[in-house]
Amino acid sequence: MANATDGPLQGASVHDGPELHVALIGYGKGGEVFHAPLIDAVPGLCLSAVVTGNPERARAASERYPGITVHPTVEDLWADSGRYEIAVISTPNDTHAPLARSAMEAGLAVVVDKPFALTSERARELTDLAGELGQVLTVYQNRRWDADFLTLWGLIEEGTLGRVHRFESRFERWRPRAKDTWRESGEAEDGAGILYDLGPHLIDQAVNLFGPVVSVYAEVDARREGVRADDDVFLALQHARGTRSHLWMSALSAQEGPRFRVLGDRGAYTTWGMDGQEARLVAGERPDTADWGELPEDRWGTLSIDGRTETVPAVRGAYQEFYAGVRDAVGEADPLPVDPHEVIHGLEIIEAARRSARTRSVVELPIG
Repeated sequence: MANATDGPLQGASVHDGPELHVALIGYGKGGEVFHAPLIDAVPGLCLSAVVTGNPERARAASERYPGITVHPTVEDLWADSGRYEIAVISTPNDTHAPLARSAMEAGLAVVVDKPFALTSERARELTDLAGELGQVLTVYQNRRWDADFLTLWGLIEEGTLGRVHRFESRFERWRPRAKDTWRESGEAEDGAGILYDLGPHLIDQAVNLFGPVVSVYAEVDARREGVRADDDVFLALQHARGTRSHLWMSALSAQEGPRFRVLGDRGAYTTWGMDGQEARLVAGERPDTADWGELPEDRWGTLSIDGRTETVPAVRGAYQEFYAGVRDAVGEADPLPVDPHEVIHGLEIIEAARRSARTRSVVELPIG
């Protein structure tokens, strides 16, 4: 499992090897915004195909990426799989595991959007299958390349904060009326709800900073009218090394708290607001622009040590580095940008959180 001395892969964008052809399965917001522009911008990767049965999305993909093949079904893609090296799965959550299995069996390296699977058991089965087939399998945890997270990682690695005893992290939004989508209006058992949507990001960041979790306490609620899955969640995690992580995720936050508040025995670090890469991707920008990933100075976090407070220049964010890592793992047998075993532990935490909320108790997790 990763820890604060390993760090997310960085500086992997230089490439002089063969071009790898990528088929993107799904062209909703995830595929259109969070995957296609990154794939297209990374040297050595070619966005060659999109799978969508929606005529409007097919037209939008063809207009933005001229020359790609649009497959109406995954069966059409599997029949033509010899043209591609990598499949990226950006579809509803309950389809992630079966599509990942089919893609690997078709001979393709696979990137799965979060959540990796709906259960840790299914995730282990996929990871075992990848090992049996000798195939690359990784999970899209792009928030490891947020500017504020990379900055915090550096502060912890340098020992600036000392021994961290409390980590607070929030993804909060103000969406008082739920959208009529599977993500907001579906059932939690099918992967809907905020715990499966934002939870994998918050949990993944906490685990990568502070290591395995040994106990979980959770408050999981569905507060908005017409919503069946959770839209307001709080998690309290106890890490094996002693740090306590408090994680908030909510669609009903009219006033946001700090994005990070990190307390150590030498100092504290606080940031406000979200990383700007998502907003720029939504606006149609590409990650190969000159100022990509930069946070303006008024968004830098503050560091407090012995009563003195100063702003800390933000490390540049870089979602595209995930796909540079995919390219190098597939083409050069380099380490995976995200190891599935790390993500399996995150799914164990989500499962423990649901048990905790149901039983109103702290749930212990074995650490092997």
